[in-house]
Amino acid sequence: MSEIFDVTNIIILVVAVVIFLRLRSVLGKRTGNENPPYDPYSAQPGKDAQHAPQGQSGDNVIQLPGSAQQPAGVNANEAQELAEEAIDQMAPVNTPLNDNLRAILAAEPGFNPKEFLQGAGAAYEMIVTAFAQGDRKTLKSLLSEDVYEGFVAAIEAREARKERVDFTFIGIQKASISDAELKDKVAQLTLKIKSQLITATRGPEGHIVEGDPTNVTEVTDIWTFSRETGTPDPNWKLVATESGE
Repeated sequence: MSEIFDVTNIIILVVAVVIFLRLRSVLGKRTGNENPPYDPYSAQPGKDAQHAPQGQSGDNVIQLPGSAQQPAGVNANEAQELAEEAIDQMAPVNTPLNDNLRAILAAEPGFNPKEFLQGAGAAYEMIVTAFAQGDRKTLKSLLSEDVYEGFVAAIEAREARKERVDFTFIGIQKASISDAELKDKVAQLTLKIKSQLITATRGPEGHIVEGDPTNVTEVTDIWTFSRETGTPDPNWKLVATESGE
């Protein structure tokens, strides 16, 4: 009986170890540096934000890659060539946009517009998420002072009406750099972003006062990001917003 009991215990132990290893492989290990759980539901700045002045730290930044941040296996010359090739693909040679992108590249070696667009797309979703959640701390780290004040005014107006926004961010259909400028070492990049979303604003009693929770809406935004080149701070901040067509 004791021998049978011991074998049973061993089998149970083996099964437990196998289950533990499977869970570990799926869920991974926590190191203390993980990002907080990501909430895909957010609110697009709407009628409240349209009246706003136009004008997170850690991983919540848009970075302009510098010479010390080149991908592994790519030297500075190769990175320069890749960036110039990307610029020529985005804007014809000898056009103002091409010239200005090259000026930014000269001021900040390692700049690559393709990488910037990827970061800007992530920031776009991050910002509208923070707006929906009323996350002022995240917004403050991503927006210029004027734009931040406008977003906060919109959040406060929504809270005063006791409204909440149900929002599903479907994704970005297309993002492109429509304008670029370098003035007094300050780079500004203007993006035209086309996205799809589902949004509905509900009143205090839960009834819908705006939008449609079953309808996918296409939105075009013109957002301008700015950063001082040649500084250790890699962060870009949103300095102006407007609706596009």
